[in-house]
Amino acid sequence: VQLQASGGGLVQAGGSLRLPCAASGLTFSRYVMGWFRQASGKEREFVVAISWSGGRTTYADSVKGRFTISRDNTKNTVYLQMSSLKPEDAAVYYCAADYLKVEPGTSPAEYEYWGQGTQVTVSS
Repeated sequence: VQLQASGGGLVQAGGSLRLPCAASGLTFSRYVMGWFRQASGKEREFVVAISWSGGRTTYADSVKGRFTISRDNTKNTVYLQMSSLKPEDAAVYYCAADYLKVEPGTSPAEYEYWGQGTQVTVSS
């Protein structure tokens, strides 16, 4: 199983980025997909997750209204659209996969597979 996150970079506060995460080696449509982030010196925290069908999403309060998760099961890819970025959004962003859960989970321990992470830097 491989999860490949990309799209990170340096953006000014208020700007936008789109992070794709391409999955291979698994039946993508059977996995809840989540995004987590980890800032330097901090624990990994939940950002957002989407059910295997795309019909259910769960967002962290800190990103509601600014971030949007979506998935394309025909392309085995999940996307994180980030808008109105703030300096506190700066972190390494990880995508993760969780097999056949009904509800998208918010704990890192629930996820079986992880990508390598992509760095997002937000300048003020």
